Amino acid sequence: MAATAAQGHVDPIKAEVMARYLIAASEEMAATLMRTAFSPNIKERADCSTAIFDVRGQVVALAQRVPIHLGSMVGAVDEILKRCPLRDIVPGDMFVANDPYNGGGTHLPDINIVAPVFLADRIVAFVANIAHHADVGGMVPGSQASVCKSIFQEGIRIPPVRIMRGGDLNRDVLDLILLNSRTPDERNGDLKAQFAANIVGIRSVLRLFERYGVRETDRTIAAYLDFTEKRFRAAIRRLPPGRYEAEDFLDGNAEGETCRIHLALKVARNRLECDFSGSDRQLESARNIPYRALLATVYTVAKSMLDPDVPANAGYYRTLHITAPPGCVVNSTPPAAIGCRANSSTVLGDVIANALSQAMPDRALAASGPHHVYVLAGTNPRTGAYFVDYESLAGGMGARANRDGLDGVRVHASGSSNLPIEALEHAYPLRVERYALRDGSGGDGKYRGGMGVIRDYRVLGDDVVVSLSSERQHVAALGMAGGGAGARGAFILNPGTPREKILPSAAGEVALPRGSVLRICTPGGGGYGSRAERATEAIERDVRERRVARPERLG
Repeated sequence: MAATAAQGHVDPIKAEVMARYLIAASEEMAATLMRTAFSPNIKERADCSTAIFDVRGQVVALAQRVPIHLGSMVGAVDEILKRCPLRDIVPGDMFVANDPYNGGGTHLPDINIVAPVFLADRIVAFVANIAHHADVGGMVPGSQASVCKSIFQEGIRIPPVRIMRGGDLNRDVLDLILLNSRTPDERNGDLKAQFAANIVGIRSVLRLFERYGVRETDRTIAAYLDFTEKRFRAAIRRLPPGRYEAEDFLDGNAEGETCRIHLALKVARNRLECDFSGSDRQLESARNIPYRALLATVYTVAKSMLDPDVPANAGYYRTLHITAPPGCVVNSTPPAAIGCRANSSTVLGDVIANALSQAMPDRALAASGPHHVYVLAGTNPRTGAYFVDYESLAGGMGARANRDGLDGVRVHASGSSNLPIEALEHAYPLRVERYALRDGSGGDGKYRGGMGVIRDYRVLGDDVVVSLSSERQHVAALGMAGGGAGARGAFILNPGTPREKILPSAAGEVALPRGSVLRICTPGGGGYGSRAERATEAIERDVRERRVARPERLG
C-alpha cells in the first residue's frame, strides 16, 4: 500500500479545500493547453489531459478530460526517476515521453510533458500534461491505423528524456520530434502549449505549498488519498462477494476472425481482483492494449459504476488489483502495435462493466457502441500545405437497468469531443454534408440502447487519403437481460450512388478522389430487458423521435 498520512489530526475541511484547489489547478492547466494549442485536435476536440502528482508520483488531481490518458500518467514520475535521480533534476526541467513500453503514454501520438515543482531547492510535487498530436510519423498519416503490425510502423518512440533543462529548451530533442512529423509546425505549436500548461500548473501548486508549508501540505494530501481509498473500499463492500466472469471480442488478425477479452472478477471484502488470464494472445495489428491502458480502463469503469463522485486520485487505485499475462491482448509486449488501443479499450470497458453488472444488477450496463477513428490527410488546395485531420466520432452508450442509453457519446475510457463542423471546414478541404444521430441504431428493449452517429464528408482536395480504425463492425454491442443488440458500425464511400462501396473496418491510406463522399456510421448501444416491457409513452416517443426506424446501412 502507498504511504499514508502521518499520525495526527488532519482538518477535513482544509483537506477538501486543498484537494479542490489542486483540481482547479489541473483544470487551469487544461484550459491553458487548449487555448494555446495549434491543432484542432487539441484546441477543439480537447484530446488532452492534465494532472498533478505528489512527490512520490501518486496522482493527486486529474482534470476530467480523456480517461484513457490516465494510463499515460500512472507511473510516469517513477519512470523518470528510474532514469534520472532527484539530485540531477533542477528547477525548469521538463521531460518528454510517448512510448508505452518505455515509460511514456499508451500510444505514440499521446505525448507526455512532465515537470517538477520546486520550493527552494526541494522537489515538492510534479505536474504533467498529455496531448494527442495529430501526426508523429509512421507508415500512415496520423500515426494510427489498425493495419499497423508493429510499433515501429506507428511513429517516433520517445523514452523519458529532458526537453527542457533549467528552463532552456533542448532544441536537439525538439528538432528530432519535428523532423518525424508530417506537420511539424503544428507539433511545434502544440508542444509549446504543453510547456505553457506546465508552467501554469507549477505556479499554482507552488502557491499552495508556500501558504501551508511542505510538511502540512504533504500530510493533508496523504490524508485525502487515504480518505479516497476508504470511501471506495466502502463502495466495494456493498457488493456481494463472489466471482463473476465476462468476455467480449475484438476483431482478430483477419477479416471475420475475433480475439477474446476475458475477465474473472473476484469481489473480496474490500477490494476487487481483476484477472484477465483468459484473454487471447496479442494481435498482429494495432488493436492491442498496453498495460497502462488496461489500468486506466479498469480504474475508469470501476469508478463510474461503483462511485462516480469519488475523487479521481491514486487513493482508490489501491483497492483494485489487476493481473494480465504479458503478451496477451490486454497486456501487449513489444514490438506489438498499439495505436488503436482506445477503440479496443471500449470493448474492454464493456467486459469490465458486464462483470460488475452481475454483482450490481440494479445498476447494470449493457454493451456500448465505441467511437470510430478516421484520419484524413493530403494537400490543402487553399494553402498548398500538407494537412492531417485526426478525428474520432462517438457511438451510442448501452442501456442501464433503469434508463435508456445515451446517444452519440464517448464511452468508458474515451472522452474527447467530436470536431465541430465550423472548425473542421475552416482548417481542412472537407465539407460536412450530414451530421445526425443514426436512426434505429440503438438496441431495443425495456430500455433502449443509445444511438450512434452518421457524418458525411465531401472531399474538396485532389490527393486526399483516409486511414480507418474501428470496433463493432463485425461484433455488435449485445443487449442485456433480453435486450436487443445495437447496430454495427460502417465506413461507406459514396453512399446511395452507383459507386457506393463498403470500406473495411481497418484500412490504411484509402484514396478519396475529389468530390467523393465518405460516410461514417458509428455503432449503437445494446438494449436492456424485454421489448414487451417497454412503457407505452416511451414507445410513442421512440416513434416520434424515429428511434425505431430501420437503421441506414448496418455495414
